Amino acid sequence: HVQLVESGGGSVQVGGSLRLSCVASVDTIGRYCMAWFRQAPGKEREGVAALYSAGGSPYYAGSVKGRFAISQDNAKDTLYLQMNSLEPADTAMYYCAAYGPTEGPCLSGSYIPGDFGYWGQGTQVTVS
Repeated sequence: HVQLVESGGGSVQVGGSLRLSCVASVDTIGRYCMAWFRQAPGKEREGVAALYSAGGSPYYAGSVKGRFAISQDNAKDTLYLQMNSLEPADTAMYYCAAYGPTEGPCLSGSYIPGDFGYWGQGTQVTVS
């Protein structure tokens, strides 16, 4: 059973930065397609960034490309999301999600929330 625990959210001013972390209780995080999703009030959950460290390039949603960076530390089984130049539109609950152990969506490029079997509890990001 995979457990994901996010941290690092908070309130920040426009233009500020935050780094989210997600600790995964898996044997090898590198075997999973790891992703960050976000959901704002009244909106659908959307894929923000994803990474399959065993191969391929990271995925970024167009709205965050150039501002967010996804990375992971396999030795610590931890996924990160560095968020820079934050905008009010980035305000949302951010969730860490895992698919696998296989590349799945990280290969297909389709990030449908229902396809991911493992989720964290979420961490709130508020930009004002």
